[in-house]
Amino acid sequence: MPRLFRYLFLLSIVCFWAGCRPKRPVAPTRTPPAPVPKPAPKKQAPPVAVKPKPADTVAFEPLDQSVAPSPKREFRAVWIATIDNIDWPSKKGLPAEQQQAEYRALLDGQRQAGFNAVVVQIRAAADAFYAKSMEPWSEWLTGQQGLAPSPFYDPLEFMLEESHNRGMEFHAWLNLDRGTFSRRATIAPGHITTRKPEWFLSYGERKLFNLGMPVVRTYVASLVANIVRNYDVDGIHFDDYFYPYAVAGQTLRDDEAYRANYNGMSKNDWRRSNIDKLILEIRDSIYAVKPHVKFGVSPFGIWKNAASDPEGSATSGGQAYYDLYADTRKWALEGWVDYMVPQIYFTHDHPRAPYRELVDWWTRNAGERHLYIGHGAYRVGKGGQREPSWNNPTQMPNQVRYARSMKPTLGSVYFSAKSLRDNPLGIRDSLQNNLYKYPALIPPMTWKDSLAPEPVRDLKATATPSGVELFWHEPAPAADGDRARYYVVYRFEGRQRQFRTDNPQYILTICQGESNTRFLDKTANPNKRYTYVVTAFDKLHNESREAALLVNPVAQEAARSGK
Repeated sequence: MPRLFRYLFLLSIVCFWAGCRPKRPVAPTRTPPAPVPKPAPKKQAPPVAVKPKPADTVAFEPLDQSVAPSPKREFRAVWIATIDNIDWPSKKGLPAEQQQAEYRALLDGQRQAGFNAVVVQIRAAADAFYAKSMEPWSEWLTGQQGLAPSPFYDPLEFMLEESHNRGMEFHAWLNLDRGTFSRRATIAPGHITTRKPEWFLSYGERKLFNLGMPVVRTYVASLVANIVRNYDVDGIHFDDYFYPYAVAGQTLRDDEAYRANYNGMSKNDWRRSNIDKLILEIRDSIYAVKPHVKFGVSPFGIWKNAASDPEGSATSGGQAYYDLYADTRKWALEGWVDYMVPQIYFTHDHPRAPYRELVDWWTRNAGERHLYIGHGAYRVGKGGQREPSWNNPTQMPNQVRYARSMKPTLGSVYFSAKSLRDNPLGIRDSLQNNLYKYPALIPPMTWKDSLAPEPVRDLKATATPSGVELFWHEPAPAADGDRARYYVVYRFEGRQRQFRTDNPQYILTICQGESNTRFLDKTANPNKRYTYVVTAFDKLHNESREAALLVNPVAQEAARSGK
């Protein structure tokens, strides 16, 4: 018994010592701890809206465990609407230099807030924001449809270069159905509505393409193929306009096309079949030219209500399937598109279409394709009797948190750029300083390309008075011929044998361009040792194996100076 008492006494001392000794700091540990699990949205403290910090153009902020972990892979985009000058340009007919300055400022603001993609409207109403087009210049660009910008430039070429220079994907957004925006529109000579009047239906104040005519669908697909062939776009994007939203007292008179092409179907099924055929024809036109270009659609958030179909959502709002003749669920499940961005512009407590119910439904019906959530940033701060929660500054941040928690959701897109710039209720601050504080890399689409690039070669480092300079050689092309498009530099304190490259808090910088193969770390502490890791990424964001290097700035500097 005495021996047992002595054993228990010693064990109690050991346990007391282990429980009272101070915890090790997070950063210097040999293997960083796993990210803190995300709490349920209801239990999270609201984000604090503070004045944005100036962007660091060289590197991202060092590891900060006070900010909730965010995913390393996340699509963060904003819609930039050109129709009626909603977002860009700020008004019609601005000089080319001012248009360009506005676009650069818009991109810089989004990049500073943590975004990595833009979805820009380049065809609003059978017009064009690009030079190599079969349709006339947009009136919202130059003030007069058909008038070229002065001094001349190609806006799409310009926007692509500026976006890619900032490491942002560019998705070209086209409106499908509009021939004219209103009855007051002044159209250019030779406009498609005057050359092919039989292609159009009058509905409300607009002329709409008759998508029940095969020749019209082929025309639209040819526009897309032309863009993909002539421009380095990352994606082609369509919104929710297929057949039009209902206008009181109006009838869409497409009986003639129906009689010629119905093939025994009801008119409703025939219209849905027309949109199905259009989606497939556009997909095929993209893949035939550049298979790596992505194809995405942003439909109305409700496919069907459960009252109409047990497979539908527990909602009671408008339905894309019946109202717009868009079988959006089929497109996702059949893999006809590469990504879906349902427009879920509702609050958590919307009486007929609650946000969480629709996010849950889409996560169950996205198939094997990417799912991003469309957020109505333009509604923030404009809550009314029906949805007062839009006046709550935590509404939008909690929507983002909830979407993140629901797999396979892989990102968010916000309508629109102007609303984020105006920062209602501090929404932009919450993104920049909390939810998007750390950079995110765009998720890969493995069904398009799953082959990673080769690792970088000859990673070296040298200590300088300004910091640690890293340099490496561009890797050889991968087996599929793809070259590196950009590089990511991670930094860990001390010697590391396993690298937590899944944690974006360790991303030090993203170097754009295949030949951008050096980086100066100005934030390195000369009295610390670091393990640097560099990886290469291809255009579809596959990541190579790591190249790693242990750097001791003090020892390097001493060796170089002969001390």
